[in-house]
Amino acid sequence: MLSSELLNTARLLAKTRRGRGKPRQSDLRRAVSSSYYAIFHHLARSCADLMVGSVKRNRSKHAWNQVYRALEHGAAKNACVDGVIKKFPAEIQDFADTFRQLQEKRHVADYAPDGKLTLSEVLTDIQSAEAAMTAFDGAPIKDRTAFCTFVLFKKR
Repeated sequence: MLSSELLNTARLLAKTRRGRGKPRQSDLRRAVSSSYYAIFHHLARSCADLMVGSVKRNRSKHAWNQVYRALEHGAAKNACVDGVIKKFPAEIQDFADTFRQLQEKRHVADYAPDGKLTLSEVLTDIQSAEAAMTAFDGAPIKDRTAFCTFVLFKKR
């Protein structure tokens, strides 16, 4: 699963350089970015699995890919701060909050040249992403499906 591989990459990047001191800022920045992309891809996969199907032999590959790719970063973040989120169970509210926070941290990590990260905050971000994804997967399927619908489609 891509999301767990991205979290593993984030952990590797956050480790000290073969015992020779602190990780480089560039590695910490990429670790934050990988943590965000882990939660993003987790949501994209959830959307595709819930709307098209999770069993490969019983689904259209094209339809599954289309739903997966339909998730937009900005639209998903906007949905995560919408007041409607309060109607979802705590696991989904926490996922939405973690998604939003990690996206904002990724923007700082990727685009703020003077930003400094600490190893402890990066490790906390990695743990937060993992915990949010695990809790999200434990939420009732009807609520996960509703959330996926909410982040993918415009309100009309």
